[in-house]
Amino acid sequence: MQFAPDAKGRVEKGVDYVKGNFLRGLDLTGFEPLNPAVRGWLDTVANGRVHGETRQTPAERLAQEKPRLRPLSPLPYEAAAIGPVRASRRFRVTVDTNRYSVPARLAGATLTLKAFAHRLCFYHQDQLVAEPVRRYDRHQDYELPEHAAPRLAQARNAREQQLLTRFLALCPEAPEYYRQLEQRRSVPRHHVEKILALSEIYGVESVARALADALHFVAFSAEYIANLLEQRQRQLPEPGALHLTRQADLLDLELPAPDLSVYEPKTQGGPR
Repeated sequence: MQFAPDAKGRVEKGVDYVKGNFLRGLDLTGFEPLNPAVRGWLDTVANGRVHGETRQTPAERLAQEKPRLRPLSPLPYEAAAIGPVRASRRFRVTVDTNRYSVPARLAGATLTLKAFAHRLCFYHQDQLVAEPVRRYDRHQDYELPEHAAPRLAQARNAREQQLLTRFLALCPEAPEYYRQLEQRRSVPRHHVEKILALSEIYGVESVARALADALHFVAFSAEYIANLLEQRQRQLPEPGALHLTRQADLLDLELPAPDLSVYEPKTQGGPR
């Protein structure tokens, strides 16, 4: 039943009637005796009097309206403020300056909010998607880890795909090298990240050559690639031919006189 704003006095008058007739003079010790007492008062007094405006008793009026009455809802009444809200791109809904997370897949979606005194219920297409505790502080952010997990996994997958694309573009041997890493290493992504970091230090050409050599020698790890690059960087240049700086140096050589006595004939009786 709905009442116009100017009917407030009429409603209050009905309360005064109950207080002044049924409750007057009663010494109440509890609410249990009230139910049978009020039923008797309604049947014998209140519902049997002729109403001043309708000129009928409440019992007669109820009999006329009863066929048009509808049953009450089987669902309990929810004392909540209900209204539409929109989730932000960061899958947040703002309620009284505080931000509450909803599942990441609902970023930008329109939801239905039921705001209770101690909890908030967010619905999407009549399905409950989040039920955080209502907070009464100000300008705080409340995120449930399970709401952000899909978004974090998506970002991680995109980053891993970018790393793999860069690795495969290093050289023609890179795809086969990565396939072997997958078969032989439990976490091939770690080796890919380290090899890409080595390409920024030693250059792409040096790393490409190291990958080709490692594939030839059946050695599959970032550590082996790092050892190859370090060893090649340590190689000393081969020594060149001796070059004299002055032409005159060729003429200043001093040689001892040859001993020609070894060629002289030996005399008889001389020492042999």
